[in-house]
Amino acid sequence: MTAVPPRPAGPLVDVYDAAYAGVPNWDIGRPQRAFLALAEAGYVEGPVLEVGCGTGELSLYLANRGLAVLGVDLSRRAVARARAKARRRGLDARFLVWDALALDRLADLGFAFRTVLDCAMFHVLGEAERERFVDGLETVLRAGGLYCVLGDARRDRSIYGLSPAELRARFDRPGWSVEFVHETVFERRYSTNSAYIAGVRRTSAEGG
Repeated sequence: MTAVPPRPAGPLVDVYDAAYAGVPNWDIGRPQRAFLALAEAGYVEGPVLEVGCGTGELSLYLANRGLAVLGVDLSRRAVARARAKARRRGLDARFLVWDALALDRLADLGFAFRTVLDCAMFHVLGEAERERFVDGLETVLRAGGLYCVLGDARRDRSIYGLSPAELRARFDRPGWSVEFVHETVFERRYSTNSAYIAGVRRTSAEGG
């Protein structure tokens, strides 16, 4: 890639950069087990985009399995750590400081993916941001590709977390089909939470 994206701006960038000045509770030093199970079951095909990749453990795991992977995150500190890990481990994974709400710009640069993985990124977005993110997914996920998302189970009306009903409503648009939603856990360094892992298939390019 020759184009250099502008640095994402805004208070959320500062929040995540501050979190990665240390080791945030969600950075457990390995991929979430829910994603390991999906990869081992053959659901993850390259090329892969990981949105909200943090310090890169999931992307690096997939690169070690021979998949082409791009990880993106708002936080420069997180991306710098991910790149350093890739160098130390001799793995060919790419990482960019990038706003996951601007996936259409990745598409403009010629990127397209068979799998998009989302470990607790979607589950912190507000209503308008969720809709914008799904719009962006339509530009980068190939027909037949799979979007896999893990997030806390939402038990109330807060914006945080996932619910099966909301996911089905969110992707009730041409060219998408919710393939599975399973109960699981989201692992943190000091705790676990009830969570959902979901797979949404891009059945066609209609509407994208």
